[in-house]
Amino acid sequence: MTQQQAAATVNGDARTKPVLLIADPDDAVVEDLATALESEGVAVTGAPDGAQGLLQAGALQPDVVLVSATLTVIDAVDFVRAVRFARAVPVLLGVGEGHAEQAVRALAAGAAACVARPYRVTELLPFIQAASPGSRQVLAVGEVELDVQAYQVRVGGRAVHLPLREFELLHYLMRNADRTVTREQIMRHVWHAAATTSTNTIAVHVKRLRARLGDEDDRLIQTVRGVGYRLVTPGTSESPA
Repeated sequence: MTQQQAAATVNGDARTKPVLLIADPDDAVVEDLATALESEGVAVTGAPDGAQGLLQAGALQPDVVLVSATLTVIDAVDFVRAVRFARAVPVLLGVGEGHAEQAVRALAAGAAACVARPYRVTELLPFIQAASPGSRQVLAVGEVELDVQAYQVRVGGRAVHLPLREFELLHYLMRNADRTVTREQIMRHVWHAAATTSTNTIAVHVKRLRARLGDEDDRLIQTVRGVGYRLVTPGTSESPA
């Protein structure tokens, strides 16, 4: 799809398709991915470098931005930071071997997640579908608000940056607010791992999540001893087991 066509899709009265902007210096990669995604009902446009990518991000108002770690003119980390400063849009970083440091910096700059490059449609579609027009979902429990589409969390109106895994953990707990979820359920739904996997990882992430949310007395995310965790709506009478 050309920039003009994508702009018409965005600015027209009947925008029904999610719009993906791909900032990647490899034209062949962009073309192949565009062909595959357009068959899935996604409007795709590409930018060959960071400068053009920022211009198109402002003009097209895409629902999702995919940026390669190999971006030129403006590097990928600065690109992520600039896009996230301007708009609450999920930005994905495409990484390959040797991009571990860039991945860490991009996540700190506001990237929603890192995905493998060469890109796989099956890995990208969940992010794109979550950002589709009309699919915006904001969950709220007490002072905590979680915007599923924008990958944003606010506590008492204050933006709180969460790494992707902690975001997914909070999302799962909020979807099951006031219900106890077992460690096995968390491993299956958040880590997509077998129930036999060590659950010490969960405890570490819960501890970090509590700290970021300001849950110093564990009143929001309660530990149910020997079972799992429960995110409690303020004002309920339930207490840790």
